[in-house]
Amino acid sequence: MPILSFGSQNIDLITGVKTSTIRKLWKIPLKKGDRLHCYWNLVSKEKKKIFEAKVVEVVIVEYKDLKSNNEIAIKEGYSSAKEMVKEFKKMYVDKLKNDDKFQIIHFKKLSVDEWEGEKIDEKAMITQRADILFDSGKYDKSELCYSAALKFDPNDVYLLNKKGDNLSRIGKFQEAVECYDKALTIEKNNEHIWNNKAIVLLNHEKPKEALENSDKAMSLNSKNPSILYWRGFILQVLGELDGALETYDALIKIDERNPEAWNARGNLLAEMDRHEEALKSYNRGLEHCFDVKDIDPIAQNRKGNALLDLGRYGEALEAYDEAINLDKNNEWFWLNKGVVLLELRRFEEANTTFIKVLSINPNNDDARVLRDECLENM
Repeated sequence: MPILSFGSQNIDLITGVKTSTIRKLWKIPLKKGDRLHCYWNLVSKEKKKIFEAKVVEVVIVEYKDLKSNNEIAIKEGYSSAKEMVKEFKKMYVDKLKNDDKFQIIHFKKLSVDEWEGEKIDEKAMITQRADILFDSGKYDKSELCYSAALKFDPNDVYLLNKKGDNLSRIGKFQEAVECYDKALTIEKNNEHIWNNKAIVLLNHEKPKEALENSDKAMSLNSKNPSILYWRGFILQVLGELDGALETYDALIKIDERNPEAWNARGNLLAEMDRHEEALKSYNRGLEHCFDVKDIDPIAQNRKGNALLDLGRYGEALEAYDEAINLDKNNEWFWLNKGVVLLELRRFEEANTTFIKVLSINPNNDDARVLRDECLENM
């Protein structure tokens, strides 16, 4: 019973793209028709069976013909033969010689009902891998996995919704809408999917359609914090600022400890030139952050903007410094700090700050102009 171990990062295995592998020739070489039992991370706690396969062809090659063959390396999933050789040197302790023989194993995955050994739920295994990749931000790979899982059940609402979420993350908005639409033909009263569709339409720059879908989500559950949060954004984009404020207020009544809700309300009030009220919202948002990682640097920057508009320069400077502490390479946070320093006539410090902006982005014209103004006054 030949066993093959693969690294769990090799997603092409479970999506069906990869149907071959290269291994050093074994004492008993593989032959056409042999059964393969394939695992991820065979010798670790992460061991997991992924499939069984049947060998359809075995090609024997010598190392000297393999080590510079980019075409074979790319088919194996490497960027080049050089990268493949580097990996081989990790895999095989003995120094590789030109006449060492390798076997290129071509295989065909078998359906679970054809397996000889332990059977697994392939759909569940692939879905779990997709969720892990999605949560770690590897959206290109997770989208492939969700698509592979849907081959087992094209009408799985969870998978359709997750694939839609995934597609929206990589900017494939129309495809995401299609996934949500298919899910809604199966579960027409699923408030979460109506809301997700509204979000993707907003990102797709279709705010009117987004609002229509938000209306549907609201009709199903007007107390859902996520629905209210995104509805506020949609109304704000549409210029319906009073309606957006009412929505954020309704959200805060339900979830008053949500710092994102307070920050969104603060941003809206700043847009409405109600800066004192905006500051109160930003400060309430900070009250409900239990850890530094919960503090939103963009909200801190906007708090600084509100203080700047009110002429409270010292407090604005503190807010910008806090934003910079949270996101040290954000050119706009540094630029805003420089503007405050200019207002305070602290020209040398402002000049240094604008130099920092230009070190992050040499093409920032605002920083260049403001730096010149500093130099004129120093």
